Amino acid sequence: MTSATSASVRGATYDGLIRRTLGGELGPDPAGQRIAVAFTTRQAVRHAGRGTGYRNEVLSLRLGGAVGSCAVEPGALSDDAVEECVGADVARLLEHPLPPVRVAALDAYLMHIAPHTPSHGARPVPLPAGTSLEKSRARARAVVELLDLPPGATVLVVGVVNSLLEALRSSGIGYVPCDLKGGTTEWDEPVVTDALAAAGRCDALLVSGMTLGNGTFEPLREHALRRGKPLVMFAQTGSAILPRFLGHGVSAVCAEPYPFFWLDGGPGTVHRYRADCPGGTQ
Repeated sequence: MTSATSASVRGATYDGLIRRTLGGELGPDPAGQRIAVAFTTRQAVRHAGRGTGYRNEVLSLRLGGAVGSCAVEPGALSDDAVEECVGADVARLLEHPLPPVRVAALDAYLMHIAPHTPSHGARPVPLPAGTSLEKSRARARAVVELLDLPPGATVLVVGVVNSLLEALRSSGIGYVPCDLKGGTTEWDEPVVTDALAAAGRCDALLVSGMTLGNGTFEPLREHALRRGKPLVMFAQTGSAILPRFLGHGVSAVCAEPYPFFWLDGGPGTVHRYRADCPGGTQ
């Protein structure tokens, strides 16, 4: 992580990062940066051999060569909201009333000024070509390796992804699955809905970047910071935002910018960051 990136959130919150961006402290004036393309990606999936499926919807904004993204609940974002983003400057979108628009705009801006490259602390991990399930499992392994926990530890998993749970099970690591939608996992385990209530009985947190869009990231970051617990983020949402919090509650990030692994069967790449390894190898 470069000194400019690591210093950008020293003592700051997510809202503070937005304020600093609006103030031009991190790069070019966002009022002069305009979004050229806004689009949504909608997906429904049920991997072969799995008993359950799910749906995804993601808002993405393009700034220059960068794409910033934020997942939303399917059907929650109107076409008008997407169209409002086209041609708008980043400063305006950082003050948009809809949180997913603010997240996608900040992600696009930060991706534009600090892409996922080794000079900014990122270490690429290739994902092989394959079926949707094969690629999901490969990504899950890349994420779980960032935990560095002994067998028998318990992890709070916020944002239930069955491949992540499967990888934890294979590693002998226990978990508490958590998702605002509740329900059960592939293995009929109950999914809790209150992350903070469950965090106290867990040794580490494994958290989706979707928490940026629904407002639950900051309480989890603060919990990890106060308790000294590892907090690993897996991020399609806010992949360029979350590395800014390394060492400030976030211990590691597996960043996956658009296009995501589930969009095609070809090879792909995720980018890993560690707070304890800002410029070295992983």
